[in-house]
Amino acid sequence: MIRHSAFTAPGRFWRGNLHTHSSRSDGVLKPEEVCRRYRDEGYDFLALTDHFVGAYDYPLVDTVPFRTDSFTTILGAELHSGAMANGELWHILAVGLPADFAPSDSPDFSPKPGQETGAEIAARAVAAGAFVAIAHPQWSGLTLEDARGITAAHAVEIYNHGCATGADRADGAAIADLLLTEGRRLSLIATDDAHFHEPDHFGGWTMVKSTENTPEALLAALKRGDFYATQGPEIRDFRVEGDRIVVECSAAVSVIALGSGVSANAVHGASMTRAEVPLRWRGESPWIRAVVVDAAGRRAWTNPVWRD
Repeated sequence: MIRHSAFTAPGRFWRGNLHTHSSRSDGVLKPEEVCRRYRDEGYDFLALTDHFVGAYDYPLVDTVPFRTDSFTTILGAELHSGAMANGELWHILAVGLPADFAPSDSPDFSPKPGQETGAEIAARAVAAGAFVAIAHPQWSGLTLEDARGITAAHAVEIYNHGCATGADRADGAAIADLLLTEGRRLSLIATDDAHFHEPDHFGGWTMVKSTENTPEALLAALKRGDFYATQGPEIRDFRVEGDRIVVECSAAVSVIALGSGVSANAVHGASMTRAEVPLRWRGESPWIRAVVVDAAGRRAWTNPVWRD
């Protein structure tokens, strides 16, 4: 049996958003109001990740004053430097940055000759202690070759709610699955990318398993992959038992097993809280992940488990 560590690690699940903007960059609300809204919506933690460019004076917003006994924050930013294949500037999510993280030479959202590449600034963020994710690959027009270059990343955004509501380009699954098939040990996060100028908030979040709701404990759990991503459904267990997966969850209408290439099987039903999905695949995928779908069409995604 292979059981994902998120469901064996000690502690409990904490609900948080890892991609958020405020008036310190292109968001509508002040940082303290952003934190208040997430706290009062029942979130346990928040990373405020304003755009780290010169036009906004390279903000790495101090959210420590907005922490309470039941709500914490993790310092972070959305980093931008270097051009992707389509000529657009890179968008790289970095959560857990030190307050003195040095800016790149990125005066605005246009690539500049001689500035750090996306791969370089991602690696520098990881070296500084951050959890790093490739942000909204579909919205960005990211190619597989682009994604291959960010070798330091821990994760890919499999769902970005702001990109869903504002552009209908929310998906990161295609890029993530191709990278997994090439052997990249990546995890999958769901985020809001909230700016609060449209209904781009409270639509995708990450449930992190930790003994404490502290920035240090949450960040360590993120780096270990002890979490799952969701739009609402809960996942309570995920394991591989021989030629099937077993998922325990909140009421679902579909549970899907996915692997490399065309490997996919599903079971469907009404109000399922436990599902066994047979793995009737042509070959043996080195990795397996699961998706839970509820009656409203909302999804939850496990991180992949590896057969080795």
